[in-house]
Amino acid sequence: THGGPSASNAHPHLDCRVRIAVVHNGIITNYQSLRRQLTNEGHLFLSDTDTEVIPHLIEKHYQPGKLAEAVEKAAADLQGSYAIAVISEDEPELIVARLDSPLIVGIGDRENIVASDVPAVLDYASKVVYLENGEIGVLTGDVIKIRRNGIQVEPREHLVCWTSEDVQRTGYEHFMLKEIHEQPRVIRDTLRSYTPEDRGSAKTIDNLFIMACGTSYHAGLVGKYLFEELGIPVRVEIASEISHFPRMPGITEAIVITQSGETADVLLAMKRLKELMVPTVVVTNVPGSTASRMGEYTIYTRAGPEVSVAATKTFVAQLIVLYQHALSYAGGRREFAQRMGVEMRQLPNTVQMVLDNETPIIECARFLSRYDNAFFIGRGINLPVALEGALKLKEISYIHAEGYAAGELKHGSFALLHEDIPVVAIAAPDHTYESMLTSIKEIKARNAPVIALADCADSEIEDLVDFVLRVPHEDDLLSPFANVVTLQLLAYHTARYRGCPIDFPRNLAKSVTVS
Repeated sequence: THGGPSASNAHPHLDCRVRIAVVHNGIITNYQSLRRQLTNEGHLFLSDTDTEVIPHLIEKHYQPGKLAEAVEKAAADLQGSYAIAVISEDEPELIVARLDSPLIVGIGDRENIVASDVPAVLDYASKVVYLENGEIGVLTGDVIKIRRNGIQVEPREHLVCWTSEDVQRTGYEHFMLKEIHEQPRVIRDTLRSYTPEDRGSAKTIDNLFIMACGTSYHAGLVGKYLFEELGIPVRVEIASEISHFPRMPGITEAIVITQSGETADVLLAMKRLKELMVPTVVVTNVPGSTASRMGEYTIYTRAGPEVSVAATKTFVAQLIVLYQHALSYAGGRREFAQRMGVEMRQLPNTVQMVLDNETPIIECARFLSRYDNAFFIGRGINLPVALEGALKLKEISYIHAEGYAAGELKHGSFALLHEDIPVVAIAAPDHTYESMLTSIKEIKARNAPVIALADCADSEIEDLVDFVLRVPHEDDLLSPFANVVTLQLLAYHTARYRGCPIDFPRNLAKSVTVS
């Protein structure tokens, strides 16, 4: 977050006497004033990072045999967020501390391992301890001691429900492709595991608030359509914006969506909701994560660990949870809820049909990979899917892609359309279909190539576009599932043709733990 990638900016960072070393995840917001103060006191800084103030502060407070106390005193001077691990050449223990950045201790065979997230320790640990905000941990190979406000507390161990086999590629070229192909199983597992809470059918929601970031935000936008079909007003907001809202109107319930359960912007927004005494339902993929411990109620997506930075199977699992949660409030719409429940159980087969028909998507990806810019357009419930498709393409192929409501292109963005700007259009066979055909004709009139996602029975669209990617027919409210899996595969194969590092795109990390 501070300074470019270089040897001098790389962790660990040391104090000027090379006695103490620190690794850090987070942002120290008051590092400039601390750095000036420490420089005036004779400390020598060698990097551009905010992290380097931490070892110097610890060294300032350090007394032999009391490294944990020095870390505790240094932490009191820090503002911002941190998860740190500290060692000294003069001490036998590893000291850890956290504030608003995740930190776990994996319990292995006569060893303890520190990481930010559970998947990192699956090869070594079957249990983990989650450090809480403000806690200090003192670790040796076989001992974990936790201090809170200077008082020792008993560490709480959590059983890890994933295995190291879950994070192997198992014959797939990339984790992303493996995780896309796991989605039929993920849908089945998530459908089976969901049990609506008892208050669902009795409670009335007057004002539902959904917040999330990135891909999870797009899942929230899709979920909004089903909630509002049931007559529940929904507001969906980007979590990073919530702390900047001057006021928050009355909210009956908030749904917080976070794949990792450790997204910094989400956790910060959850604090504000707690201050307002808003009950929160957390949708996450990681049992024991910070968000799951902060929420009043947690619904777990059963996606298993997702290694690829680009979220795929966790997005689909989030949609399943949101749909099921919405249907738990169906009340008088019992027949509607029953019909949707039956059709949702067919989704694994629907998604498998998309996966089994990958060849046309690969051919289309070869065509798309020649371009450096693209638009994705959708209407209604598939507008968020267009946004997610654009995000996936830009994220892993480095093609500049923008998602738009189809009717909005003509309000300025038509100026960019020409033969080198392909447009991916989701032409779902619902009440938006005729309007989408009109948008496609307007785009083709400006010579832009069009790739259409269309129903397998659509006989009209073939003559209007350059490529058609067929998707299985589904209920209008369920069409995002087949469409998003198609766009995930399109992004994957486009990135593959362009020779991109698909699982680990530049400048990105799996858990966005800094804000």
